[in-house]
Amino acid sequence: MKLNLDVLRFLCSPDVFEINGIEAEWDDFGDLYDRGSGAEEYACANMQFTGIDSTPEILAKYGISQSEYNEVVSELVEKLSFGACGRCV
Repeated sequence: MKLNLDVLRFLCSPDVFEINGIEAEWDDFGDLYDRGSGAEEYACANMQFTGIDSTPEILAKYGISQSEYNEVVSELVEKLSFGACGRCV
């Protein structure tokens, strides 16, 4: 599998996310939302990515195996879970 995942401008949105040359969508692999409270408007208190179970359709869409799917989820958790942020304020 060829995974290209770069998060540069906004911590909560990949600038580049490709799997095997296919433009990928993070929501095919999980949920991303602010799990905290108390942040000012347009800020995040505790942004976290949580993986979801794969489907045969998603595996076929990107031409990946279950273990490769799990690897993508791990990379997304690592790069899109960052806690507090005020970059959008």
